[in-house]
Amino acid sequence: MGALLQKISNGLDLFADVTGRSLAWLTLFMALLQFTLVVLRYVFGIGSIFMQEGMIYMHATLFMAAAAYTLRHNGHVRVDVFYRDAAPRRKALINLLGSLFLLAPFCIVILIYSWDYVSASWEILEGSKETSGIHGIYLLKSVIILFAGLVLIQGLSQACHSVLVLLGLEQFDEEESPDF
Repeated sequence: MGALLQKISNGLDLFADVTGRSLAWLTLFMALLQFTLVVLRYVFGIGSIFMQEGMIYMHATLFMAAAAYTLRHNGHVRVDVFYRDAAPRRKALINLLGSLFLLAPFCIVILIYSWDYVSASWEILEGSKETSGIHGIYLLKSVIILFAGLVLIQGLSQACHSVLVLLGLEQFDEEESPDF
């Protein structure tokens, strides 16, 4: 059972790492697009709603879809009153309980309540209110479901690692749990 949990958690971690590293390229595109927007606006006096909305789409996608990668590398803010000085097994227990009773229900609620919202947007292929804007708001809203799904998957991986630590089959990785 331990080997299976290890295989599952490592696979899910790899998925989060590949997803996060792939999404990191959006930051380069965002910087280039922002630079282009500034040059067009202030040098040539040209504005582009399509490009400005593109910045919003890329920023939202990066922020939402990379949340699982951030969770994987413990980059989220943690209230560490009990956590910082805890022993590795206690940290694993806190991570397990947090994943099962806080993170998973949060993600499931987001999935449930956003499904109709996103579906309604897809039904009408909702687009920008601006004539020259991006006519793909339904795609942007879909990132909400992607966010909840990816974070839920990474929470499952975190729970698997915690169980392995509690069973003594894995060492608690302090590098994956830095103090902030």
